[in-house]
Amino acid sequence: MPLHGLPEHRRVGPSGGRAPGRGGALMGGTRVFGEPIPRREDPRLLTGQGRYLDDLGRDALAAAFVRSPHAHARILDIDVTDALDVDGLVAIYTWEDLPGRVAEPLPLLIPHPSLTHGRTAYPLARDVVRHVGEPVAMVVARDRYLAEDAASRIRVDYDPLPAVVGIEEAARAEHLVHDDVPGNVGAVLEQRTGDVDAAIEAAPHVLEFRLDIERSASMPLEGRGVYARWDADDGSLRVYSSTQASTSVRAAIAAKLGLPPGKVEVIAPDVGGGFGVKIVHPWPEEILVPWAARLLDREVKWTEDRREHFVAAAHERGQVQHVRVGFDDEGRVLGLDVRILHDHGAYTPYGVIIPIVTSTQLLGPYKIGAYRAEVVSLYTNTVIVTPYRGAGRPQGVFCMERTMDRIADHLGRDRAAVREVNLIRPDEFPYDQGLTFQDGRPLIYDSGDYPALLARIKELIGWDSFEEERARAAAEGRRIGIGLGCYVEGTGVGPYEGGHVEIDTSGRVHVATGLTSQGQGHETVFAQIAAAELGVPVEDVRVTTGDTRRFGYAVGTFASRAAVMSGNAIALAARKVREKALRIAAEALEADPRDLEITDGVVHVKGDPSAAVPLRTVAVLSNPLRYAFDEEAQRATQFAVGGDATEPPLRGEEPGLEGRDYYSPVRSTFAAGMHAAIVETDPDTAEVRILRYAVVHDCGRLINPRIVEGQIHGGVAQGIGGALYERMVYDESGQLLNASFMDFLMPYATEIPRIETAHLETPSPLNPLGIKGAGEAGVIPVSAVIASAVEDAEGIRVHSMPLSPDDLYRLRRRAERDESLRTRSGARAARERAT
Repeated sequence: MPLHGLPEHRRVGPSGGRAPGRGGALMGGTRVFGEPIPRREDPRLLTGQGRYLDDLGRDALAAAFVRSPHAHARILDIDVTDALDVDGLVAIYTWEDLPGRVAEPLPLLIPHPSLTHGRTAYPLARDVVRHVGEPVAMVVARDRYLAEDAASRIRVDYDPLPAVVGIEEAARAEHLVHDDVPGNVGAVLEQRTGDVDAAIEAAPHVLEFRLDIERSASMPLEGRGVYARWDADDGSLRVYSSTQASTSVRAAIAAKLGLPPGKVEVIAPDVGGGFGVKIVHPWPEEILVPWAARLLDREVKWTEDRREHFVAAAHERGQVQHVRVGFDDEGRVLGLDVRILHDHGAYTPYGVIIPIVTSTQLLGPYKIGAYRAEVVSLYTNTVIVTPYRGAGRPQGVFCMERTMDRIADHLGRDRAAVREVNLIRPDEFPYDQGLTFQDGRPLIYDSGDYPALLARIKELIGWDSFEEERARAAAEGRRIGIGLGCYVEGTGVGPYEGGHVEIDTSGRVHVATGLTSQGQGHETVFAQIAAAELGVPVEDVRVTTGDTRRFGYAVGTFASRAAVMSGNAIALAARKVREKALRIAAEALEADPRDLEITDGVVHVKGDPSAAVPLRTVAVLSNPLRYAFDEEAQRATQFAVGGDATEPPLRGEEPGLEGRDYYSPVRSTFAAGMHAAIVETDPDTAEVRILRYAVVHDCGRLINPRIVEGQIHGGVAQGIGGALYERMVYDESGQLLNASFMDFLMPYATEIPRIETAHLETPSPLNPLGIKGAGEAGVIPVSAVIASAVEDAEGIRVHSMPLSPDDLYRLRRRAERDESLRTRSGARAARERAT
C-alpha cells in the first residue's frame, strides 16, 4: 500500500531495529520503507566496478594549470616561450585568450542583501592573484605528463603585494584583498529577535567570552574533475563532472559558452565523496575544459591532484565568536548577543550561506529570550570558503553549547539540567524562532521532541552514573570527562526536486532524479521509496541520478536535502504511475480500480489473487500498438485488445506506464539530535582518547536505518577530525604550510570509537513522507561535545577548536601559571592583612 499516512511519534532502539509490527509498508511480506536493507550500490563499488571521472576519457587530451605561488600579487608578464618546445603540446591559454562571457568573472551564485561587496574570481586570473593556487594559465597537451611539463616551463612575472591572512588581520584592514572593498568587509549580516541589550542588562547573571574555530576542508577521496567532448555535427557538448550539481553545471556551461541548454549534457558518474566542496558551480575548470574541447574539437580532461585540492578548491569553518549572555538562576537564557567574524577567503561565489546558517542554527533546540547575531564576513588572501559538511552549523552549535556549559559552570548546576530548562517543548511545535533561514523562509521548526532526545542521550551514555565511573578511573590514576552537545539541523531546503518513474514491459521500474550521489546510498533509499509506493520487489527498481539526459531539472545534493526533496518527488511520481496502472488493470480485469492492489509486482483484486495481471503486462497495455515486436507486445495490438470501437485506443493520457512529479516545500524541515562522549586525557602527553561516543537522532520517518546510521558514523568521524586533528595552517605570507596528507592530519579508523546510536521519529508534517534530512547530523556538534568532555576531565577552559595535544599542553601550563599567580596574590594579600 502507498505510504499516504504518517505514523505516530516513534522511538527506535540503538540497533536501529523497530518494535514488532511497527515497520514500514509491507510488500509481499517484506517491509521495504523503514527496513535496514543492505546498500544496493556496494557490491559494484566494492568490487572495483565503479565508474569515476578519471576512469573516463582515457584517450582525451589532458589539461593542467599554472597556479599562483603567491597569496597576493600583480601579474606583470606571462612568458610561454619555453613551453612551446614540449612535444605533444596542443594549446596554452591565459585570460587574454578567453572570449566573451568565458572571460567574465564566475557567477555569484547566491546574491543576498547583506552581501554588499561580493566578488568572484575570473576563470584564469586577470591582472591580480588573490590566493596561492589561483589558476593563471591552462595548458592542453597529449597527456597529463606533457601538460605538466609544459606548465612548469611557463614563466610568470609577479609583483608581490601584502597578504591579508587571518581574521584579525583582515578586520584591522591595514591592507586590502580587493582595492574596492573597504575594510575587507564583504558582508554584514544581522539577525535579531527582541531587545537584546535590555534583556541582558536586566538579567541576574551575565557572562562574556570569546570562542574560536579554525579552518578545515572536505578532503573527499576523489578530487574534482571534468571531462568534455564536443560533437561538431550537431553542435552538442557532453560533459562529465565530479559534481554535486550536474544540472547547475549544465546551466552555467550553456550560459558561458552561449549554447542552448538542450545542447549541453552534464553527467555525474560515480563520485567519490563531495561533502560540499563539489557543490560550487561552476569551478573555473568546469568552464575552461568544455570551452577548450569545443574550440579544439577534441576530447579534453582534467583531474585534480591532491595539492591542487588543498590550494585551489575550498575550505570552511574559520570563525571568531564574541559572546555575551544573560541568564537567570535556573540557567534560562534571557538574552544572547553574538558577534561573529567570519573568514570567507579571497572570493564569495557561494554568497553568505554559511553566516546565515551559523546565525540561525546557533539557537539549537532552545527558547532564547532575546537574540542578536551579527556576522561580519571578511576577505582574506586564502582559499575560498564555501559549505563543507555541516555548513556553518558546527560553528553555531559550538557557540551555543559552549555557552550552555559556561552557564552551568557559573551556576554550579548540572550541564544537562541547564539545557533542559531551555528546551522547546513538544506541544510548542511548530515553533517560530523569528529569524530567516538560508532558503529565505521563516525559521520555523516543524516537529520534534527535544526533552525525549535529552533523556535518551543521558540514558545511552550513562550521564547520571558517570561520577561513579570517574571515581573508579581516578583510583587507577586516569583522568576522564564527559561532554554533551545538542543541535537542530535545517534540512530539505528548496526550491524543488523532481522524480520520474517508469515501469517497462519486463516489469522493471526505472527511477530517475536530477540530483547527484556521492556515496549517500541514494540508489537504495530511492528504490525503497518507489518499491513501497508501487508494491514491487525492491530488486526490480533501478535508480539513476545526476544525469541531465534522464532528468534535466534539479537543484543539487547538499544541505541534507536529497531524501526530503527527491524522495518525496519520487513518491509523488510513483503514485501517479500506480494510479494509472490500477486504472488500466481495472479495464483488463473488468474491476473497479478501488478494489485492486499491487503485491510483488502483480495487480490483483483484493482478496482474490487469481484475478490478477502482472505490472509488466499493464505496461504493455498502456501503449496501444499497431505492430508486435515480441510475445508481450502482441497483447497490446489493435486486434488483440479490441475494446469499444466508439472510443479512441489512447484516451486522454500519454502512452507508457510512467509518471513525473516535483516536490517543492513551503519551507525547510528541521531534524535534531544530541551527542555525548566520554574522553580520557593523558596526564603526560596531553593526548585525548575518546572512550565512548553516543548519538540520538531524529530525522523523522526512517527510510533505511542502516544508511542513516552510516551517515551519522561518517559524520562523527569527520567531526572528530575537525575537533582533534584537522586544521589549515597558513603563514603570514599566505602559504598553506600543510598542503599534503603528510602534514594535514585526518583520523584513521583507529582514532574513531564505536559509535552507539539510537533514533527518535517525529514525522515532519511538511512533506508527504514525513521525513527529514540526516546527511550532516553526525558532524555538527562533535567539536562542542569533545570540548565539553575535555574541559570536564581537565577542569580548564576550552575555548578553541581543533584541540591538539600541543594545545592542551599549553592550556595546562597557562592554567598552572594562573593558579600560581592566584596563590601568590592570595598569600600577599594575607600578609598585607596581617601587617
